[in-house]
Amino acid sequence: MSEDLNTPDIPENNNEENRLNKVTSLDGLYENWFLDYASYVILDRAVPHINDGLKPVQRRILHSLKELDDGRFNKGANVIGNTMKYHPHGDASIGDAMVQLGQKELLIDTQGNWGRPVTGDSAAAPRYIEARLSKFALDVVFNPDTTIWQASYDGRNREPITLPVKFPLLLAQGAEGIAVGLATKVLPHNFVELIDASIAVLKGDRPNLVPDFPTGGMADVSAYNEGQRGGRIRVRAKIEERDKKTLVITEVPFSTTTVSLIESIISANDKGKIKIKKIDDHTSNEVEIIIHLAPGISPDVTIDALYAFTDCEVSISPNTCVIQDDKPRFMSVNDMLTESTYFTKDLLKQELEIKLKELMEKIFFSSLLKIFIQEGMYKHPDYENSSDFEGVLTVLNRLFEPFFPQFYRTILPEDYKKLIDKPMSSITRFDVKKTDEQIKNLEAEIKTVKNHLKHLTDYTIAWFEKLREKYGKDRGRKTELRTFDKVEAAQVALANVKLYVNREDGFVGTGLKKDEFVGDCSDIDEIIVFRGDGKFVVTKVQDKVFVGKDILHVAVFKKNDERTVYNMIYKDGQSGVSYIKRFAVTGVTRDKEYDLTKGSKGSKVLYFTANPNGEAEVVNVQLKPHQKLKKLQFDEDFAALAIKGRASIGNMVTKYPVKKVVLKSKGISTLAGRKIWYDDILKRLNADGRGKYLGEFDGDDRVLTVMSNGIYELASFDLNNHFDDKMIVIEKYDPAKVFAVVHYDGKSKNYLVKRFVFENTVIGKQTSIISDESGSKLVLISGAAQPIVKVEQLKGKALTPEEADLNLTDLIDVKGMKAMGNRLSVHQIKSVELLAEHDDENDVPDPAPDSVEDTEITITGEDKEVADTAPATPITAAPQTELKSPVAEQPKPTEPIATKSEKSSREQSVKSSQELVQPAKKIDFEITNPDDIDIDDKGQLGLF
Repeated sequence: MSEDLNTPDIPENNNEENRLNKVTSLDGLYENWFLDYASYVILDRAVPHINDGLKPVQRRILHSLKELDDGRFNKGANVIGNTMKYHPHGDASIGDAMVQLGQKELLIDTQGNWGRPVTGDSAAAPRYIEARLSKFALDVVFNPDTTIWQASYDGRNREPITLPVKFPLLLAQGAEGIAVGLATKVLPHNFVELIDASIAVLKGDRPNLVPDFPTGGMADVSAYNEGQRGGRIRVRAKIEERDKKTLVITEVPFSTTTVSLIESIISANDKGKIKIKKIDDHTSNEVEIIIHLAPGISPDVTIDALYAFTDCEVSISPNTCVIQDDKPRFMSVNDMLTESTYFTKDLLKQELEIKLKELMEKIFFSSLLKIFIQEGMYKHPDYENSSDFEGVLTVLNRLFEPFFPQFYRTILPEDYKKLIDKPMSSITRFDVKKTDEQIKNLEAEIKTVKNHLKHLTDYTIAWFEKLREKYGKDRGRKTELRTFDKVEAAQVALANVKLYVNREDGFVGTGLKKDEFVGDCSDIDEIIVFRGDGKFVVTKVQDKVFVGKDILHVAVFKKNDERTVYNMIYKDGQSGVSYIKRFAVTGVTRDKEYDLTKGSKGSKVLYFTANPNGEAEVVNVQLKPHQKLKKLQFDEDFAALAIKGRASIGNMVTKYPVKKVVLKSKGISTLAGRKIWYDDILKRLNADGRGKYLGEFDGDDRVLTVMSNGIYELASFDLNNHFDDKMIVIEKYDPAKVFAVVHYDGKSKNYLVKRFVFENTVIGKQTSIISDESGSKLVLISGAAQPIVKVEQLKGKALTPEEADLNLTDLIDVKGMKAMGNRLSVHQIKSVELLAEHDDENDVPDPAPDSVEDTEITITGEDKEVADTAPATPITAAPQTELKSPVAEQPKPTEPIATKSEKSSREQSVKSSQELVQPAKKIDFEITNPDDIDIDDKGQLGLF
C-alpha cells in the first residue's frame, strides 16, 4: 500500500467530523423524484382525460391518423412511425394501443387481421394491417379551430392537449390502466343509450347508465354503484341447453376469451367440480362452445356448476378515475356523462360562434368589395396617383369613411391589402346582383346560426339525435340485463368423492375405503353425524375425522332444510324416563356438538330415523318386565307429534325401562306440499315467495312450460331447474285442464283454433302443439274457461277492416292435442289478440257475430285439407229438425247468429261457387226409440 507523502497529518477525530458534515439526506430527494414519476405516469400514460376520454398514446395515434388521412387505408407500421413524432416511447406500446382502438370498431376502420378479443387471437404484425379513421371519428373527434395545441416532446411539432370530442367516448369504449398509487377501470356502455342519456341530461334529467359489453352475455348490475369504487358487476356466459346431453355456450363474459373459458371448464372437470364427457370449440364468426355431458348428469345442475366453478361467471369491479383539471378525480359514470354532455354543448357553441364570425367576415369583405367597385374608388385620381401603400391607406380610409357605419368592425390595413390585390379582370367582371344574392344568403345563414346560439340546448339535442340516426342503427344492446340468484357451490358441486364411516371407532371420511360405505358426496360438502349418546355434530368432508363413537346416522348436511325430519326416542340418564320427539336441523355452527337429550349423563338414544320428506312411522315400544306393569308393549305414532326445534325435550313415552323399540309400519309424509313460486326475473323456481305462485307440489307433481314456438315440456319442481327466456306459459301441470290455442298453419295459410288437454309426457320430452310446417306459428294460448279474442279481419272485395270479439270456448269442442282444429274465420285475418280471460264457466259473454260456424259451410282446396286432417267435428249450420217423441220434447239446436253483412257476403259466395253443398230441406220424422237420442255435454242433440 503506497503512502502519499504530501498529505498532512490529520487527527482521526477530525476525519470523522468532516465525513459526517458531507452526508446529504436522501429523504426529500427520493420523495420529489417519486412524486414526479407518479404524476407523469398518472397524467401522461395510464389514465384517460375526461374531455376526450383518451390516454395520451391514443390521442397521438388519432392525431397521426388525421394527419395521414386521405380517405385511403394506411399501413399500420406507417401510422406507428408517424405517431412516434409525438409519443416519447417505443413502437410496441403504440402498436398495442392502435390494435386495441381498432378492435373496438368505433374510431378506426380496419383492414387485415386485427385479432379478436373474444377468442384471444392476436393481431398480425403492423406491416400487414391497415387503418384509417372512421366516418364517425371524422364527424365527432376533430376540429382544428376548437383544438388547444401544445408543443410535442421534442419541440419539433405540435399536438393537441385534448381532442374536441363531441360524444361520451370514454363511456362508449371503456378504459383500463394501472398508474402509480391508483388505477382506473371504466366499463363500456351502449352507444345508443349514451346518446339517449345525453339528451336526457340536456332536458334536465339525471342519467342512470349501466354497462353493455361487446362480447354480449348476461350481467347483473344491481351493485354497479354508478361505476365507482366498491361497485361490482356479475357477468355470465349465455348457456343454452341443446338437449339433455349437450350444452352450448354462445356468448362469453366480458374480460374472458373462449380459450380461457375452456381452460377453466377443463380445470373444474379435472378437479371433480363438474363432470363432462368432452368439450368442442366451434367458434367462427359466432361463439359456439359445445359441452357434451357425461351420462346421468343433469344439464340444469351442470349449468349452475359452470357458473359456480368456472369463468362462465366473473365478477368485475369498476373504478372510474379520470384526469380533470390536470389531476386525477374519482367520479361516477353518470357524472362523467353529464360533464361530457355539457362539454359537447360548449364545443358546439364554439363551432357556431366560429361559423358566425366566418359568415360575418364574408359579408364584410363582399360589402367592402361591392362599395369599392360601385363607387369607382379603384378609378379615383388620388387612389391611382398614390405612390406607396401608406398613401393608398390614407385615400381609401377617406373614401370609405361615409360607409363605416355599415360594417360590424373597423376596416384594417390587411382588408385594404386584399382589395388592392384583386386583379383588374375580376373587378371589371364584378356582378352586383350576384353579390347581393350571396350577401342575402349569408344573412339568412347568420340568422340561423344566431337562432341556434339562442336555443343552444335544443340545437345540442338535435345534434345528438342526428348522431343516433346516422350511426346508431346496428348498435343495439348486446348484454342482457338480469338479476342473478346466488349459486351455492355446495348445492351444485358434483358428488366426486365417496364417504365412509367406522361406527364403532367413531371415524368418518373419504379415505376409509375398507369401512362402511355411506354414499357419494362432493369434497366441499358438510356432513351431519348423530351418535348414540344423543348428540350430533356437523363437520366438513375430510379424508378422516373423529366425530365420536357409537354413530347412528351419517348424511350430507343441507343448510336450511326444513323437509328432512328426524324422529327420535331417547332415555334420560338421570331419571330413566323415555321421551319421544320430532325435529329438523336447519342451521348450526360447524364442529360444535349439540345435545338432543336433556343433557344428563348416561342418556341414550333408543330409536332414531332420518326422513327426507317428513315421513312419520308407527313404532312398537317393548318394556322390560315389571311387577306393576300389566301391558309390556304399546304403539307410538310419530304422526301424532308436532315437529319442533332440536332443543325440545319431547313428550314422555314411559317412566319404566324400555327393552327395545321396533318399527311396526312405515308412514307417509306429514308435511304439506311444498309451495313453489316462479321468479320471472331470475327465471328460476323458489320456495321463498318471490314471483308467480305456482301451487303446492308433492310427489310426482310437475311443472308445465310452453314456449313461444309452440313446444311444451313437463319438468320436475326441482329448484335447480333452468327455464328458457322464450317461455310464455309456466304453471303447475293439471292433466284435466283445458287450453285454447290459436295458431297459424304454414301449409294452409289459415288461422286455426283448437281446445285440448296437454298429454302427460315424460319429464324433459319436448312436444309441439302446432304444425311442423314451415311458417307455422303459435299466435296465443289461454288456459281460461272462457277466453275472449279480438279478431281483426278484412271483408269483401274492398278488404274492409272489421273487428269481432270471439269466445274460443263456443267455437270448438275439446279434442285431441294433435288435432289441427277449425278455421277461425273465412275472411282474411289481419291480427288476433287475447282480449279477456274468464275463469268462471258460467260467465259466458254474448255470442259473437262472427264465429267458426260461418267458416264450416264451405271447405274447398286447402281448407278441405285442414278439415280432413282435423279429427274435431266441425260445428256447422245444421238443418232444422222437428223431433216428436213420446218420451219428452227435446230442445231444438240453435242456429248460428250472423249479421246482415255476413249473410249478404255468404249469399254472394253461394251464388258464385259451383262446389257448395246444397242447403238441406226441412225434414219431419218421429222417433219411436228413445235410445236413438244422444245428448252431448253441451245439451246438443244427435242421432246414432
